[in-house]
Amino acid sequence: MVYSTLQKSQMVFAASRQVHKVIAKALERNTPEETVTGSFASFIYNVRPDHLSDVEMYSSNPTSPVSSVYGRQGLKLPPPLAAFVNGVAVHSMDFDDTWHPATHPSGAILPALLAASQMAPAASRPNGLDFLLAFNVGIEVQGRLMHFSSEAHNIPKRFHPPSVVGTMGSAAASAKLLSLNATQCGHALAIAASLAGAPMANAATSAKPLHIGNATRLGLEAALLAARGMEANLLVLDDIPGCAGFNAFYDDYKPRPLPLSTNSHEFLLEKQDIAFKSFPAHLGMHWVVEAALSARNLLINHSGSLTPSTIHTIILRVPISKYINRPFPESEHEARHSFQFNACTALLDGKMSICSFSNDNLHRQELMQLLSKVMVEHPKDNVANFDKMYAEVNLILQNGDILTGRCDSFYGHWRRPLSRESLLRKFQTNASQVLSKDNIDHLVKTVDSLETLTDSSLLASCL
Repeated sequence: MVYSTLQKSQMVFAASRQVHKVIAKALERNTPEETVTGSFASFIYNVRPDHLSDVEMYSSNPTSPVSSVYGRQGLKLPPPLAAFVNGVAVHSMDFDDTWHPATHPSGAILPALLAASQMAPAASRPNGLDFLLAFNVGIEVQGRLMHFSSEAHNIPKRFHPPSVVGTMGSAAASAKLLSLNATQCGHALAIAASLAGAPMANAATSAKPLHIGNATRLGLEAALLAARGMEANLLVLDDIPGCAGFNAFYDDYKPRPLPLSTNSHEFLLEKQDIAFKSFPAHLGMHWVVEAALSARNLLINHSGSLTPSTIHTIILRVPISKYINRPFPESEHEARHSFQFNACTALLDGKMSICSFSNDNLHRQELMQLLSKVMVEHPKDNVANFDKMYAEVNLILQNGDILTGRCDSFYGHWRRPLSRESLLRKFQTNASQVLSKDNIDHLVKTVDSLETLTDSSLLASCL
């Protein structure tokens, strides 16, 4: 018995030594500049404002209460806490932007940068161009990491992407704005990887906004810890056999170095724009709502009016995605993640807005009647991918007639971007809940001229 136990122990120790040898060889083989992690760190450190094209253009004590909170004039919090509170606010209604591969790119970065911009002494605060560069670095790091995985291109199933790549993007953006050196940038990314992740089970709950709040806060804290000397594995982004790094999040993770040429760099935002929502719900809902509105117009033209009782069956043809297939949502958060609710609400009301998700609207008798008529189908060619999916809404009437509405690219998708007027209207409507018209107008002007701002902390002060 003792011999058997000893033999097993020796086998474990032998295996441990072998893993150690593999890692040691990898460390010997790759100098920091040659590794994927090293290339990302070098990119964050070396990228300059003149690398930005016109597309991207369009430290004190971190416990000191110096950072502003959205809509709370005069209230200051320590930078990490301010980033957290503002990050939660960004995603509180699921109204923030969405990218491809699938994530919410800005919400995890902007609160951290706004908080960090107020940390430095007034005489040495980063300017607006520094702020823009750091923001684009944070977006770029998220996009590059997701492009290393085919799984990341699809609507998520296991974890909420901004809780992972958003944390990394926040660390990268914060490291850039705080002027960390290349080695510190690498440590910031590695530290952030240990702080990343949140399960999709908490989608459609009031806990989901915590994913964005934590991502932006923890990314900033990772940069601050790296600035103070904390070290982590500088191979975290590399694919090292027997020692999972960032590939712990993506099974098909195939990393590549991030090059930066001397005079130029093509940022991913130049090739892949961001989607902006016109109502506060999961991005997939925007396809089904436009399809439902099209079917509604056909019904009105067909019958002269919209009478729910004339509808026998409603067929939704959408991608397979369990967490947004909710036949009878019981809360506003579930409603924001329900193909059925959004299609039927659009049919009833002819529009979607913030008020669509109130408790009064959620439990209307007419809505319940329509929801009971819904059937969901998943055509094989309709994949769960924000760049490829579509939605169809079939209304089968009591007399047997069939009316079909379809949407391939909703208004706000990167193929049909919102106009400046629509973006401003959305911002003004939301901001008017907490800011005066003068403050809103001043904030718009500040953002429009951000690249010429001498002190980027003024942007945070406007909020």
